Amino acid sequence: MRAVKIKLIFVCLIMFATFSRAINSDSTKHFYIEEVVVQSFKLNSMLSSQPIAGSVINQIDLRERNVESIKNLSALVPNLFMPDYGSKMTSPVYIRGIGSRTNTPSVGLYVDGVPYFDRSAFDFDINDVDRIEILRGSQGTIYGRNTMGGIINVYTKSPFKNPGTNLNMGAGNYGNYQLAASHSGSANGNFGYSLSGNYRSLGGYFDNITRGNKADAMDALSGRLRLSWQAAPSLVIHLSSVYEYSDQDGYPYALYDNASNTVGPIDYDAKSFFCRNVSTTGLNVEYLTSGYRIASQSSLQYIDAHQGLDQDFSPKDVYYVDYLEDQKMFSQEFNIKSNSLSSYQSQSGVFGFYQSYNYNSDVNTRDPAIASATFRNKILDVKNPTRGLAIYHQSTFKDLLVEDFSVSLGMRYDYEKADAKTSTSQIAVDQSVMQTYAEGDDAFSQITPKISMQYNLNAYKMFYASIAKGYKSGGFNPSAQQESDYSYDPEYSWTYELGSKGSYLSGLLEAEANLFYITWRQQQISQSQPDGKGYILKNAGKSESKGAELSLRLNPNDRLGFHINYGITLATFKKYENDVTNINYKGNYLPMVPKNTFSAAADYNIIIKNFFVENIKLNAQYTGLGRLYWREDNIASQPFYGLVDARMSLQRKNISLDLWAKNITGKKYIAYYFVTSKPYAQAGRPMTCGINLNLKF
Repeated sequence: MRAVKIKLIFVCLIMFATFSRAINSDSTKHFYIEEVVVQSFKLNSMLSSQPIAGSVINQIDLRERNVESIKNLSALVPNLFMPDYGSKMTSPVYIRGIGSRTNTPSVGLYVDGVPYFDRSAFDFDINDVDRIEILRGSQGTIYGRNTMGGIINVYTKSPFKNPGTNLNMGAGNYGNYQLAASHSGSANGNFGYSLSGNYRSLGGYFDNITRGNKADAMDALSGRLRLSWQAAPSLVIHLSSVYEYSDQDGYPYALYDNASNTVGPIDYDAKSFFCRNVSTTGLNVEYLTSGYRIASQSSLQYIDAHQGLDQDFSPKDVYYVDYLEDQKMFSQEFNIKSNSLSSYQSQSGVFGFYQSYNYNSDVNTRDPAIASATFRNKILDVKNPTRGLAIYHQSTFKDLLVEDFSVSLGMRYDYEKADAKTSTSQIAVDQSVMQTYAEGDDAFSQITPKISMQYNLNAYKMFYASIAKGYKSGGFNPSAQQESDYSYDPEYSWTYELGSKGSYLSGLLEAEANLFYITWRQQQISQSQPDGKGYILKNAGKSESKGAELSLRLNPNDRLGFHINYGITLATFKKYENDVTNINYKGNYLPMVPKNTFSAAADYNIIIKNFFVENIKLNAQYTGLGRLYWREDNIASQPFYGLVDARMSLQRKNISLDLWAKNITGKKYIAYYFVTSKPYAQAGRPMTCGINLNLKF
């Protein structure tokens, strides 16, 4: 059946490419040299000239590093960790030790200026992405809530950039197949359009011995439409809309052996899955004057998801969870920023949002012995709408007191209100029903200031220092047993940073280095409830994180390039409170935070220019991270490990054939660890390899 689907989609993509080429055979005749692209909605200039620790990964780097989703960026960027486990629903992001596994994210994600509020939408295919910017450190002054660790900005390809039709076909071991097509063009020089489609199929890496099939097979389909219109010389309008569907068998968890740091066979009886529909639309309008850029960003996102999970992860029919989720998010932002080279630069904005978050979970206790002592079904129905409003301003004074010295001052005010209505039904074996209801609301406000200083040594070197506050919003614990635990407050952080950026050896070497210290309070920590049944979030911690980052890019000539990235993070609890167990983890390392991240890559281009191949591009890469503690008790951990990847691309004009391999040495490691009644873990992916064919018309 899977092979039939692949053939059908392949035929559709070929028809799509042929049709696109036919309707736009002269699309380049009226193409303007000056590109009309979605620029950064917030920053006033290129990231390299800003007093911010940031990394830019362009589409060439994404292809050569074989990056398929933002989860593949782990360790490619200093102190960035996004574990790849479970399903697309489980997509936490950690930067410099700040992250969140169970509730709202601590690192923000924007795609073409559209905010992604929930981490269940973070894992998406990046087939048509132009570049990804990762800003490390608190971005609360400009971006607001849930950006304590940083921001990931994703920009898709502009319709005006490299117009034409692209086809990509790929195949690899473990039943890995991909088919993608895109077409972009312009009409009358000022209206651009692009359409892309992508299908990905994975046979699965891990066997479930009880069910006799793969535990992590997946089919995913996505389509994206982008329209750009330069309605007037000073007015540009961009519309983007994307739909994604995925059907995934997830959760290849098995019993874990701490002594050997290994996992046993996957051995559970019930089908576990995660199906997701995500629809996202954004409208960006920009108006330019002689001194300012005035912009509006409207966005709408809808998420519909269904999860089924064998919660006991055993061949016995004990617990099963059925989970339905439905989210609607709307946001509107107005931003005005300087559009001149004067010594005073500023930007101001107003941001508002509404998020409707509803879910229903049904814990089915199938074992009669357990059900008779507890319940047969426990159904939890939650409605959790949230709305917020924010205003912000940032001023930059250039050449202040002395030439090439700049100071930026910024401040943001956020107000947020959340409501929660919870209905809990416990159905006993005799069909009797016990129902409870809980209802609450909470409101809070935050002021998040920032100050940064920058000194440009010359046109190619700069030093900076900054202090910034960030925060993550509070929320509700629908399954709380005590009224006092029903809600929890926001957590907040202060980030202190010193850094430098520069170009050396006549531009052959680009380097960026920084030191940071982060302290945060009211930390939201997942803890067990008094009756030992389930977990809730409590403001029970105070922590600090300190470390350093280094990025080097060396290009001795136009054929050879080297990239090195290193980050070290030491994140520890300064305070830990647990009223139930009276355990104190003060001094322990924070979980899910690798102490070290490292990547080294080399690229070499061989020019041949014969009849068959014009050039061969070789890429090799090593990425490593660790040590990584899985829980607050620091009992189980993953030591430092490294993965070796490689790629060879045979290129001729508009055709390329790529051969790639990941984890070439077959390194065994743990991707995720947790404890229920017993310790469980998911093994890391084995060695994978494949081939990709890319065609451009």
